[in-house]
Amino acid sequence: MFHDHHLSLTPLHHRHPGIPTEPIFDKMKSYIVASLLAAASSVLAAPAPMPTPPGIPSAATAQSQLSSLTVKAAVDDGTYDRALFPHWITISGACNTRETVLKRDGTGVVTDSACAATSGTWVSPYDGGVWHASSDVDIDHMVPLKNAWISGAKSWTTSKRQQFANDLNSPQLWAVTDNVNQAKSDQSPDSWKPPLSSFYCTYAKSWVQVKYTWALSITSAEKSALTSMLNTC
Repeated sequence: MFHDHHLSLTPLHHRHPGIPTEPIFDKMKSYIVASLLAAASSVLAAPAPMPTPPGIPSAATAQSQLSSLTVKAAVDDGTYDRALFPHWITISGACNTRETVLKRDGTGVVTDSACAATSGTWVSPYDGGVWHASSDVDIDHMVPLKNAWISGAKSWTTSKRQQFANDLNSPQLWAVTDNVNQAKSDQSPDSWKPPLSSFYCTYAKSWVQVKYTWALSITSAEKSALTSMLNTC
């Protein structure tokens, strides 16, 4: 009869004879073990946390900063040269700016005596790429050097441009996938946005913070793009 085959909490020695209990409990144990293993596997497979450089403002602060920036046309007279922004410079011991950011933004980073990263894990916030070789990672200037040049840095001293190019105190330097950085090149947000739309908010807040910190101007198209990106916060 079917009513004799349901699971109950009756002690085993009171069970009806002839009803197999071991296979049922073996299946339950196998299911529980499999579930635990799957849960453990998902934890182990979880990606490393995305980097968070210092100085990223709140969305409200970024909106306020954006409204205070000077809006005017960028002037590109063809005089920009990357060498006008000396980098990378020594930060501490044998470590230069690039190596410092790789250690800051990576997890489990191992370096040699020259401070070069020999292993580690880097998660690129622009595209979500996960890398285990530092050669796959570029250090991106949130506000590209040429963009800074055409929005005010041309009038700076070389010393100030060096400080800008190696700025570790604001969200200016990011460890990102190399080809994504190359695709961005020197473009502003009205021309290029990170592949991950979920990062638009942080990207815009960081861009605005850098422009505000260094008193650089923005174009009307740039302001419009940043406003839209901040609206995703």
